[in-house]
Amino acid sequence: MNLLFTSIMFLLSSLFGCQQPKNYTSLSTAEFESLIKDEHVQRLDVRTAAEYSEDHIAKSININVFDSSFVSLADSLLNKEVPVAIYCHSGHRSKQAASILAEEGYTVYELNGGFAAWQRAGKKE
Repeated sequence: MNLLFTSIMFLLSSLFGCQQPKNYTSLSTAEFESLIKDEHVQRLDVRTAAEYSEDHIAKSININVFDSSFVSLADSLLNKEVPVAIYCHSGHRSKQAASILAEEGYTVYELNGGFAAWQRAGKKE
């Protein structure tokens, strides 16, 4: 019984105790809107091409985070010296992409709640 308890505690501590610190900033829709008013901030949509073609934030580029060449495409299209404003549909993929890009040396701001939150807030940009 002690072995079972110890095993369960080890599993839980490994799942919840060793979370890596977040290396990007999540923003509300209002904060994100304010950020992207700066024309120098790069806008990145990490959804699929089909999702992007349906609707997207103006002046954003599209790189699917699940594309096997995501990092190399980002490196060829983005400037590491300029902040990146990143979003997806609901915020899950953008958090993953934000972490990846931040590890690569980018300064990343992620839209919490994604494009769905953006639309619910009535944003048109």
